[in-house]
Amino acid sequence: MKKLRARDLGIPFEGSPAMFNAITDVPGVTVGYSTIIEGNDARTGVTIIHPHGADDATPVFAAVHSFNGNGEMTGAAWVDEGGILECPIGITNTHSVGVVHQALIKWQVEHHKLIQHWLCPVVAETADAWLNDMNGFFVQEHHVLEAVNSAKSGEIAEGNVGGGTGMLCYEFKGGTGTSSRKLPEKLGGWTVGALAQCNFGRRYQLTIAGVPVGNHLKNDSPVTSGENPFKQDDGSLIVIVATDAPLMPHQLKRVAKRVSLGMGRTGSIGGNGSGDIFLAFSTANPDATRGGKLVQLEALPNEHLDPIFAATAYATEEAIINALVAAEDMTGHEISAKALPHDEVKELMNKYGRLKVDTY
Repeated sequence: MKKLRARDLGIPFEGSPAMFNAITDVPGVTVGYSTIIEGNDARTGVTIIHPHGADDATPVFAAVHSFNGNGEMTGAAWVDEGGILECPIGITNTHSVGVVHQALIKWQVEHHKLIQHWLCPVVAETADAWLNDMNGFFVQEHHVLEAVNSAKSGEIAEGNVGGGTGMLCYEFKGGTGTSSRKLPEKLGGWTVGALAQCNFGRRYQLTIAGVPVGNHLKNDSPVTSGENPFKQDDGSLIVIVATDAPLMPHQLKRVAKRVSLGMGRTGSIGGNGSGDIFLAFSTANPDATRGGKLVQLEALPNEHLDPIFAATAYATEEAIINALVAAEDMTGHEISAKALPHDEVKELMNKYGRLKVDTY
């Protein structure tokens, strides 16, 4: 049975998605997962994003923005310095960054995809220690390779999959979500896609399409009991944004910053304990890093970036809500986490006049 997504519940969102409403709507981008659910303590996995697919190692222009840096994204210093991304992106749990990092290097070496003799892979993390025993070190090299080799375009799974398997979001079961926006031709026709690994937020903050959902759905809140105790937010959010718009690294830095606005639209303020780190890349200008003394580049003027900024914020917002809608109840290492209750969300959307009646 196909999983419901946020729009299936009648939740309204700004902007128009592309065909699959996923990061894979950006031509060439593929996503793969390895999901580990074993015994009582293993609830984790790996997510891999190939900017040009597994068979094309062409680097892409990229940039990183750390909204709140209580987390890790390896390789971020070189992405910011050099403005390029030279490897698939890995996302996993906090204590598995090392094995994913090493496995990505090994995969690149064995497939002759190294651009030079060294590599600084980008591997990001969020902490799944409540549902997963991170000190069990369940992620192994073969899981990374499974995610690398299973990557595909088109429709991709959401919820309790890949690196998002054991995550929480707004004290509901969290996980992996994705969304996209297709700009009209008069605004360039570019596609912007976002993939989010969601492990952040307190229940009372949760806002969906402007509705204060978290103020109503207070049951089964494992950290705050649904109240507002100003308890530190100690989760994290990783978002990867892809676009086919021709953007330079300094422009992609500006795009990555707009992820924060999409996060904020769902209610979070980015707490002190939350590692909220975002990366944006462009699949345009494929010849820019192929050597030669002079390369020809295309780039949008800054005054044409506003639609890209808006698409980024809107795609991020919907990717986060899609992660919540797709997630399912899970019992794991220390706690049980309930999924977002679909029927109650629809009732709240209706109560606040935000429900799209044609899908109810």
